[in-house]
Amino acid sequence: MRKGKKVIGAALAGCMTASMFLTACGDGNENSGKTEIEILQYKPEAATYFDQVEEEFNATHDDIHLTIDSPNDASTIMRTRFIREDYPDIIGIGGDINYSYYVDAGILADVSDSDVMSNIKQSYKDILEALEIVPTDGTYGIPYVANAAGILYNRDMFEEHGWEIPTTWNELMTLCNDIQSEGILPFYFGFKDTWTCLAPWNSMAVALAPADLCKQVNRGEANFTDEYREVAEKYLELLEYGPEDPFAYGYNDACTAFANGESAMYPIGSYAVPQIQQVNPDMNIDSFVTPASDTKEGNTLNSGVDLMFAVTEACENKEAAYEVLEFLYEDENIQAYIDDQNAIPCKEGDFELASQLDGMTEYIESGNMTDYQDHYYPSEMAVDAQIQTFLINKDVDAFLKKFDSDWMRYNRDIIREVQEYEEENGND
Repeated sequence: MRKGKKVIGAALAGCMTASMFLTACGDGNENSGKTEIEILQYKPEAATYFDQVEEEFNATHDDIHLTIDSPNDASTIMRTRFIREDYPDIIGIGGDINYSYYVDAGILADVSDSDVMSNIKQSYKDILEALEIVPTDGTYGIPYVANAAGILYNRDMFEEHGWEIPTTWNELMTLCNDIQSEGILPFYFGFKDTWTCLAPWNSMAVALAPADLCKQVNRGEANFTDEYREVAEKYLELLEYGPEDPFAYGYNDACTAFANGESAMYPIGSYAVPQIQQVNPDMNIDSFVTPASDTKEGNTLNSGVDLMFAVTEACENKEAAYEVLEFLYEDENIQAYIDDQNAIPCKEGDFELASQLDGMTEYIESGNMTDYQDHYYPSEMAVDAQIQTFLINKDVDAFLKKFDSDWMRYNRDIIREVQEYEEENGND
């Protein structure tokens, strides 16, 4: 059952309560006679796609008028509108900690009765459900597309030198040494931009730490010092195969360098491919799962819900909202998004993925994927900056100690709620 519609996190604390849902959204437009449905979505880079969807929907529907807003800093705009009780009918967000907050605050409607849900891959349903702070009856988001983090590589360079794709950590280290011995830089990093430090971290952590580690810590059953030590130590090993000063270059620098053949590999998410191709449209890029484990069987694809849609509890025209969602989830529209954004569909079906994901296909098709660990991290904790500082100082013990202490500081409200739930319901 839903646990009290509590508000968790500094972004929402003190701003919302269960009594907020007084202002209706999606009221019928008296002048047009049409039901107005508004989507506010957080992917401004996909604005052109959504403009086209809006145009096509409105051209084919006489009784509903759709407006899709794709502003910069949409997450801040959403929170501001929630505080003002000015709710869009549908929101498009990522499957991360903000989704957890919105579910916990009672902002989102149960969409388990939507026909669209029956065609969503179970692995992505599970990923969203796992984000709930405490178990909550119902389904509050519909996964649309996902992305993946691992290692991009220059396929032509690999073929020219006869390098094999590594499937274990030892094989990866051997490969790096082989590449380096030929006078080629194994990796490029863009660690001047702190957020890029999370990409290798996440793609290693999924294989080396429990998928539900953050929840285990909240329940007092584990700590980061023990579970993240191997991740931290292997990250420092990875660092040895990058540029001499990886903190001198930002994300755009790294994308440009990799595009120009200045490194054989680039540990980043699939979302970087369009940026790389802007520099070198003809670059032959492929990717593989970061082989952080000592066995191939221990590896898993780091993939999470990059975009999902949710109907707000305040929406009065849920039937119309569902009609909009059914249109969005039509195969041709999802394929158009995949083509535009190099994404992975969360819907079952025969979709054509970008060739840059060829090396990850077996994991995608089998559902062997694990969510990003940072989807559970509160933004106030600034884990990306903590990782950057750790990579500069190279002090594993100090980093892990701070991670544990900061977690208790920034998650105290969540920890308290989890403990209360456990006391009332047991560890089900």
